Amino acid sequence: MHILCIDRTYFKDMILPYCVYVLQSQRDLLLYHGFTTNLEQRIRYHNAGKTISTSKRRPLKLIYCEFFLSKKDAIRRESYFKTTQGKRMLKLIIRKTLLKVNYPR
Repeated sequence: MHILCIDRTYFKDMILPYCVYVLQSQRDLLLYHGFTTNLEQRIRYHNAGKTISTSKRRPLKLIYCEFFLSKKDAIRRESYFKTTQGKRMLKLIIRKTLLKVNYPR
């Protein structure tokens, strides 16, 4: 969900609790996709080695995230990013970011 609005007062009470995020390993430069309701805490867990799938790939840096009101939408988006087509689309969306972070592909 992308929101473009100059007047932020309209959105001050809006909460989008579900987050799909993309981390980049600073060790091998590869990407990891995930879902959470607390992004800051989740990144701390990843970098503390408390997440098995990324513990050997630390440190990790957040390079992209999307927030959703619906848990089902967020989970569907995370699953899509893990497909071949979703990986391709994500790389198109963040292509300038990938250049800045020296993504190898």
